[in-house]
Amino acid sequence: MIPFNRPYLTGKETRYIKQAVLSGKISGNGLFTSKCHQFFEREYGFKKVLLTTSCTDALEMAALLIDVCPDDEIIVPSFTFVSTANAFVMRGAKIVFVDSSEQSPHLNADLIESFITSKTKAIVPVHYAGIACDMEKIMSLAERYCLFVIEDVAHSVDSFYKGKPLGSIGHLAAFSFHETKNVIAGEGGMLAVNDDRFAKRAEIIWEKGTNRAEFFRGEVDKYGWVDVGSSFLPSEITAAFLFAQLENMDRIQEKRKKIWEQYHTGLKPLEDLGLLRLPKIPDYATKNGHLFYIICRTLAERDGLLSHLRAKDILAVFHYLSLHTSPFYRNRHDGRKLRWSDFYSQNLIRLPLFYELSDKQVNYIVQSVLDFFSDY
Repeated sequence: MIPFNRPYLTGKETRYIKQAVLSGKISGNGLFTSKCHQFFEREYGFKKVLLTTSCTDALEMAALLIDVCPDDEIIVPSFTFVSTANAFVMRGAKIVFVDSSEQSPHLNADLIESFITSKTKAIVPVHYAGIACDMEKIMSLAERYCLFVIEDVAHSVDSFYKGKPLGSIGHLAAFSFHETKNVIAGEGGMLAVNDDRFAKRAEIIWEKGTNRAEFFRGEVDKYGWVDVGSSFLPSEITAAFLFAQLENMDRIQEKRKKIWEQYHTGLKPLEDLGLLRLPKIPDYATKNGHLFYIICRTLAERDGLLSHLRAKDILAVFHYLSLHTSPFYRNRHDGRKLRWSDFYSQNLIRLPLFYELSDKQVNYIVQSVLDFFSDY
């Protein structure tokens, strides 16, 4: 069976973990945490970054930083993972779902303004599949209506919008280093802080609401509880694993983007025949090889193709179920039909994509998809 994902190890992970253990400090905010922070601030120009135990934690930190309160409204796509909305629901916010566009699974930026009210506090764009949302439109709306923008960059490390790294455009951004992502730590995430007014408080929230980090830098003579917060920072073991991946970022990215291109080239004839749709890269965006998806014409066709691929020992999978139709949120949604979000929930398939996927395997997967449509 060709799996959907297989975590890639660079070879240095266990060496760095051992180094962290022997250093005598394996709790968070040590040497390898600092190395990871420096990497992202140096390579992508983020003003401040803080490693977290997950992207979910980074989103929850963002909700605390912008002081989300009960009855605040947060604009979120319905076609996304539950954490995108849940981080704000936990603070009592009302989620206002925006539909995807006909062209892509991303939230439709042209619809956002019609849902902005006096209670709206933030917009949370999700850069699906490592491809940017239209951030110029979103940031313009945020400025006009005095809203915060929190980028969900779970898929999008090392991807860009008009030359700007994703995660550097909104006021805050949340990254993921889950084992299914491009660079991994098993579990792990990161908050990027792009607005100076949040920098000091972010570190306090990160350290359980204390000014402990300032104390260890010698900036205060003692530390105490000064704000809300939680235990968001990961251990040095997690940071050591991640740093081994970051050192190999360029090689990992090159290989993943090569696989993405192989899929696109091999399956383009089916798109030209109108039998399926492939990802579109807008002029303002880049790809980062996070995932490759195809869009079938019907639910029955999608299920048939998934079964066909499994029979060929290929594990392909569908993706998100629309959050507005979920058991938790169904009765909290305002009843609007979100046609395109539901369309992608029913028709989108993700193909295997991981570093050690060979050319032979990619060609076999492509041929298997071509074979399925050979009778159409």
